[in-house]
Amino acid sequence: QVQLVESGGGSVQAGGSLRLSCTISINSYNRACMAWFRQAPGKEREGVAGIGFDSDAFTSYVDSVKGRFTISRDNAKKTLLLQMNSLKPEDTAMYYCAATDPGSWCRLRGRDLRKREEYNYWGQGTQVTVSS
Repeated sequence: QVQLVESGGGSVQAGGSLRLSCTISINSYNRACMAWFRQAPGKEREGVAGIGFDSDAFTSYVDSVKGRFTISRDNAKKTLLLQMNSLKPEDTAMYYCAATDPGSWCRLRGRDLRKREEYNYWGQGTQVTVSS
């Protein structure tokens, strides 16, 4: 059974930092691409950052978080991370971890790493709230 469990969300003031973590119970995890999505009330789910199967060789970020957020993965520990610095009120959302089907090696690159329809498995989400 595939499970993705996020943690690390919380409430911070603008300018603060949070580190989100996602633990994954999935076979052949190292074949999958991984990503963080977020969804604010009344808005569509947005791909924030994605990473290819080969660690940080291939990453993609939405423009609004470039230079502030860093996605990384530890394949040995089956963990996906999102370091979020210089947080802004507009970063407030539920953040979700997602994985592609590990049945084959993921070849996504660039913006495709942040396309919702490319991902098969999802966590339940962790709330991030940034106050001004």
